[in-house]
Amino acid sequence: MFDFWMENRDMMRQLETVQNIMDTRLEIDDPEIREAIKHFAENGGKMVRPALFLLFSQLGNAGQSGDPRIAASLELLHLATLIHDDIIDDADTRRKQPTVQAQLGKDTAVYAGDFIYTVYFELLVETMAGTPFLARNAASMKKILNGELTQKALMYQTDCTREQYMQAIAGKTAELLSLACEEGAYFGGLDEENVLRARQIGEHIGLAFQIYDDVLNFSLDFVNEKPILTDVTQGIYTLPLLIARDKEPAVISKYLESPQALTKPELIELAEFVKSCGALDEAISEATHLTNLALSDIAHLPDTTSRKILTEVTNKLLKRQF
Repeated sequence: MFDFWMENRDMMRQLETVQNIMDTRLEIDDPEIREAIKHFAENGGKMVRPALFLLFSQLGNAGQSGDPRIAASLELLHLATLIHDDIIDDADTRRKQPTVQAQLGKDTAVYAGDFIYTVYFELLVETMAGTPFLARNAASMKKILNGELTQKALMYQTDCTREQYMQAIAGKTAELLSLACEEGAYFGGLDEENVLRARQIGEHIGLAFQIYDDVLNFSLDFVNEKPILTDVTQGIYTLPLLIARDKEPAVISKYLESPQALTKPELIELAEFVKSCGALDEAISEATHLTNLALSDIAHLPDTTSRKILTEVTNKLLKRQF
């Protein structure tokens, strides 16, 4: 899980501490749920959210990292939402591993996700009492849910707008990254201007990350690894498709009449058209713009080793090759 951080041994050690906190706190009497949660929590994932919290916290505090329990709370909230998302999507795999619901059934998966939420709440009470961030976490949870509900409401809606798409991903993906950066800056003792800047950096990173992920869903390189255009067949119309639709409505409309029934050759044909009409390039351009906004704001943070690492990490996460 820490391969992403191989070039930063100090961050690897800090994330190992975060993982140990999570392992300890996720102990539960039910052996089936305990093993499923442990397996899920320790396999795959880059632990980006706790890492961002730690890096931002090091910008203040004389370079000392913030409370690893806060870092753990961010990752636990992320894991709980993933488990519940997999239940809703009836997903069999995540990170090339069986999902909790695929292994143990939906009922047990709901219990597992709910248990992780309880541990997350315990960590908030321990670390944030008397601060504005109890309320901030509650607001973030609400925004994450609203992002998911917006996406749900837009499913199979052929008149979905780019603005609505951005609203959905601002909640379901960008909000938790924004929270991680903001908490790190706040608990690291940065001034109000830099705390607000951190929040904005996290939002831009999250938006760019999701757009790049949505571009990858159209990549023909994935034909032999997973079903191509899984978002389209589930009625989730992401930025590349929306751009293509706006460019060539007559062509795209025929694919959206019954997207769940599209054959693999039809999906490949759609992916090739989205690329050839320039929609992928436009989506990548939007993600690049958001990445550059994040990098520009990072350049205004205190000049420390952590700022340098933040710049490197942002480039590594978001400047992908297509």
